[in-house]
Amino acid sequence: MTLGDVTFQTAVIPTIDTSHYNLSPAQIAFFKTQIGIDDDEDLKRHILEVQAKAYKVAPYPCIHGFFFLRLNLSSLSVYEHILKLGRERPNAVLLDIGCCFGVDARKAAADGFPAKNIIASDIQSEFLQLSHELFKTTPASYPGCLLPGDAFDPAFLSIAEPSNDVSPAPAIDLSSLKSLNPLHGRISAINAIGFFHLFNEEKQLHVAKALAGLLSAQPGSVICGGHTGALEKGIGAADISNTEYQMFSHSPQTWSSLWDGEVFEKGTVKVETELVEIPAYNKGFLIMMWSVTRL
Repeated sequence: MTLGDVTFQTAVIPTIDTSHYNLSPAQIAFFKTQIGIDDDEDLKRHILEVQAKAYKVAPYPCIHGFFFLRLNLSSLSVYEHILKLGRERPNAVLLDIGCCFGVDARKAAADGFPAKNIIASDIQSEFLQLSHELFKTTPASYPGCLLPGDAFDPAFLSIAEPSNDVSPAPAIDLSSLKSLNPLHGRISAINAIGFFHLFNEEKQLHVAKALAGLLSAQPGSVICGGHTGALEKGIGAADISNTEYQMFSHSPQTWSSLWDGEVFEKGTVKVETELVEIPAYNKGFLIMMWSVTRL
């Protein structure tokens, strides 16, 4: 079976194990406030109901292991800079690509980035519908843009050369969007956490170029993320709940050279990477946290 370009070998899809439900105090506070459920058991019951529906749509490890509930973007060092862009740059837009339920987008909105200027996008339109169910919102009550689409479909996201236009971007009504293509050169911040490692090396380059074409040329515009990394690039295996997943991972060195010199003209961006070990399933997984900032 495959999820993106990730292959895994198993006789049956791993069943949901509720013992992996273990929210941090920060997560509990966030979800209680955003959902409007104060009781711990009621909150857990609500989340488990939505998780079960999502796992039927696509059995991603991030759904199985409750990683979709992590406040990932706010853990990055670049997060405060992104919030500052939302506060101070006129018409700044934040894109959360491959967003699953758009938890990072909701967190950014709660922390002050104008929700009407936030796009949460995923290939699974059902995930975006479940975002409303998880947060107990509707398209009328939540002003953020939930935009389904395939990042490899040129009708949704075509590759354009990185913009050189540093003039302020005009306001745009995100609610009218049918694709990301009208936003070439206009997005101030792009969150791609848990996205790139779904694809092989060739497709990772493709989507990097596609996202680079969306990014504003104004200094400080940033693309950031976090996904499986490696000391040396190549295809690696991860054992999750007795299921072996195989995926391609870059090293910090190859990831930096991809962005600074291949995707963007060398010297026009600052690339920062950090390999960290994240505990999950009673073991450690090597994750590369990164950001690419226009100079």
